[in-house]
Amino acid sequence: MTTPRIPPVDPSDQPGLEPVMAGAARAMGFVPNSYLTMAHIPQLPAAFSLLATVVYGGDMTPMLRRLAEQTPEPMNAEERLPPSLLQLIAFATSLSAGCQYCQAHTSHNLQRSGADPGQLDDILNYADSPRFSPAERAVLDLAFAAGRVPNEAESAHFDALGQHFSQVQIVQITGMIALFGFLNRWNDTVATSLEAHPTEFASEALRHLDWSAGKHGDQPTAPEK
Repeated sequence: MTTPRIPPVDPSDQPGLEPVMAGAARAMGFVPNSYLTMAHIPQLPAAFSLLATVVYGGDMTPMLRRLAEQTPEPMNAEERLPPSLLQLIAFATSLSAGCQYCQAHTSHNLQRSGADPGQLDDILNYADSPRFSPAERAVLDLAFAAGRVPNEAESAHFDALGQHFSQVQIVQITGMIALFGFLNRWNDTVATSLEAHPTEFASEALRHLDWSAGKHGDQPTAPEK
């Protein structure tokens, strides 16, 4: 039996997650281990449960009511990763997945987060670029590997992350990669129209990556307010 790269949480250690775990058990007959690995950030499986309920055609209102009565603990503020690192993860994941729509959004947001603008220029050479710290390189190793299909993430990526980040932070890193896995697939599938601001930004800032709006620029966009 293989060892999970993120260990599951004992449900008894997260009493605030009882409504979520009980709902999963009713739907599946057991509590899936995926919920237990997410539960290092207790509100993460709760948020995922709401999304899954809606996608399966259900009504999230009963779960919202139960969560209002028994709310999972939020992530410890001291462990939250900075916005610039989260945007770097989002950009690398989208670049690896090939989603031009999300590349434009995440590169634009990376710049807006106050990150070093040179990181966009050096993103494909991050392993050797002095613009990236060892911690950022470890994060990017996983983001690029996990963004590919088939997934190329390995246990060694998590060993490297463990030298710089707490278990909760590693869950947040993985959650950010997974979030953009959803958004990459959504926007690439439906050919979401790209808005003017990120289009203009990416056309200039990502020129060295041969970025283009592609199918996301072939249709009229809604007027921006």
